[in-house]
Amino acid sequence: MADVKRFLKVKRSKTIYRPACERMSDFRDVVEARSDRETLDQTSRCMDCGTPFCNFGCPVGNYVPEWNDAVIHGHWEEALELLSITNCLPEITGRLCPAMCEYACVLGINDDPVTIRENELSIIEYAFKKGLIKPRSPSKRTEKKVAIVGSGPAGLSCAAQLNRAGHKVTVFEKDDRVGGIMRYGIPDFKLEKSILDRRIDIWKKEGIEFVVSTHVKKIPGGFDAICLTGGSRVPRDLKIKGRELGGIHFAMDYLIQSNKRVAGYRLEDSGSIDARGKKVVVIGGGDTGADCVGTANRQGASSVMQIEILPKPSEARPQDQPWPKYPLILKMSTSHEEGCIREWSMITKEFIGENGRVKKLICDREGKPFEIDADLVILALGFLHPEPFKQLELELDNRGNIKTDDNFMTSRKGVFAAGDMRRGQSLIVWAIYEGMNAANKIDEYLMGKG
Repeated sequence: MADVKRFLKVKRSKTIYRPACERMSDFRDVVEARSDRETLDQTSRCMDCGTPFCNFGCPVGNYVPEWNDAVIHGHWEEALELLSITNCLPEITGRLCPAMCEYACVLGINDDPVTIRENELSIIEYAFKKGLIKPRSPSKRTEKKVAIVGSGPAGLSCAAQLNRAGHKVTVFEKDDRVGGIMRYGIPDFKLEKSILDRRIDIWKKEGIEFVVSTHVKKIPGGFDAICLTGGSRVPRDLKIKGRELGGIHFAMDYLIQSNKRVAGYRLEDSGSIDARGKKVVVIGGGDTGADCVGTANRQGASSVMQIEILPKPSEARPQDQPWPKYPLILKMSTSHEEGCIREWSMITKEFIGENGRVKKLICDREGKPFEIDADLVILALGFLHPEPFKQLELELDNRGNIKTDDNFMTSRKGVFAAGDMRRGQSLIVWAIYEGMNAANKIDEYLMGKG
């Protein structure tokens, strides 16, 4: 490190966002790009700990102190190489990861932690800006062919790793464009799709074949190995009285429609989900619910409320979740800052309708029932398990996920699974980890080492 006491002199900088009044009029990225100078200052706060807990707190095991040190000394290309070893999609995690590494940062014990996620994003964006990210096809090809079913973060990271090993990789995607949940499930104000497209274009040039608009319902033939990475897409429903009323939708249906509109698709008016002029209630207090809040505000909702069945989390780290654990604390997203009423410890008991459409929710808090007006209700209650693959005749675990052994192989030889389809609903960074590790096991299997 250039100055091991730099963290005493430089304070953590806050993320700069575009003004709410400006960003609510569009779906562009809400974050203002950070300067290279600011990145140099913030990476210098890293203490190069003897035991880097940030590394252990990160699912993919990013070499955080090492690439921080490289940036401090102006060695951006070295920082990029270190970053790319453990993560093939740092431009995605740098925008979307909840930064578990920062909660494990040693500096965070008695000060604000290092801005690890933003440092990561700065490195990869610097690399793209300077033309350092170029197609690198494998120097030697094997004769092995691998099919990846699903092009979300797990599928793409698995494909990239296997292609790098020299195998011929074909990725099948049921949607019309590659990206899975990153493409249509995450709003552009968090992830502009040009970010995704530029990486996919590089992988195409490296030799990965993408087949879209293809819903794989049985094991494809002609491949030496198959990896299933379709995600966990069956939503959790709220089966209460009045659920059949119009105006009640799953979060993913709502977000997919919005993302397609932003991408320029022309959707039929029948079946359209639009918050304009409506009183919107989002049931579910997680990140997907927050995405729905931000989307509803941009569509011109007259009011937006987000309700959660659990109690309001603490604003500070709870005593039973000490450092370096990832704490369950109150999160305030940019979507909430743009305008949203948040309520906690609320149970939704019934939907009340008028002329076949929802008009009210009957809720209960601490035994006291009350009503909430609503024209549009979004269910953001998480996901249960993958879509059924009965035709594949694969063994499932007790949660309905595809069961695998320690080598990511399913009950059928040569068929592997990774990501949410295997471990259940989780974070994008975990999906990337799953995909890369599954690729290693598939490579061992193909080359006779597994």
